Amino acid sequence: MYYVYFLLLSNEDLYKGFTDDLPRRIDEHKKGKVKSTKNFLPARLIGYEAYLLKSDALRRERFLKTTEGKRFLKRQYRDIINQYLNKRK
Repeated sequence: MYYVYFLLLSNEDLYKGFTDDLPRRIDEHKKGKVKSTKNFLPARLIGYEAYLLKSDALRRERFLKTTEGKRFLKRQYRDIINQYLNKRK
């Protein structure tokens, strides 16, 4: 399986990533081993999508990094994001 996953970073940004080993990749993020997220810990997994084909997962990740895709993702996970942010206050 191939996964597109979504992390909520400490600076309130959403990080979108791709992997074929979700537990390992999330662990790398949490341990600060990923350059693009290490300065924004804690990074919380808020969702993921699973695909049988690598090409489908990569296509989905590319879409979610576009302006339209970012808007879609923020709407889709709005309640989870708001719940997390309200807990921090």
